Amino acid sequence: MSTQPEIAPRRLIVGITGASGTIYGVRLLRLLQATDVETHLVLSRSAKITLTQELDFAVSDVAALANVVHQADNIGATISSGSFRTMGMVIAPCSMRSLGEIATGITSSLVTRAADVVLKERRRLVLMAREAPLHLGHLRSMAAVTEIGAIVYPPVPAFYARPSSLEEMVDQTLGRVLDLFDIQTGVVSRWEGLNPARTRDIQ
Repeated sequence: MSTQPEIAPRRLIVGITGASGTIYGVRLLRLLQATDVETHLVLSRSAKITLTQELDFAVSDVAALANVVHQADNIGATISSGSFRTMGMVIAPCSMRSLGEIATGITSSLVTRAADVVLKERRRLVLMAREAPLHLGHLRSMAAVTEIGAIVYPPVPAFYARPSSLEEMVDQTLGRVLDLFDIQTGVVSRWEGLNPARTRDIQ
């Protein structure tokens, strides 16, 4: 008796932590609404506080953008288990505390527990680490998470895309993050080589 192979679900976990840059997590959820990806959101307590200071959004407004919302203290949530299949996880933004917990495997919330699960199941984990300047402890944590399989993706703007607004700048970065999951949103300005008209005076 033949059995049909199980089709992997198109689910992505989105974590938002308390680092500055909550716009990245909010905008990521908005971009994913236009796709077939099921989003599972978990906000840390610090993220909720930062959100209220940086954006004109209530926590409930952000929660409404996701398909499923998990509380940060719910260690029994589906995303805390490797048997719950996902494409992986993006933490946007990722605080240095969260990055440090992930680096050591000593997790204190559902955000970092879910990230740990993604790593142990060899799924893709992208950490939009947000801090400046960086001390040696930050850099060592970044190296450690890279060694265990995560991708550190600081939200560094691509000025070659010549963004005309903050939203375009944010979308370009997030579109490149979603490239890592083969999720296309149409917001990335792709590099097509040098513009000869802008380099004609270079000797």
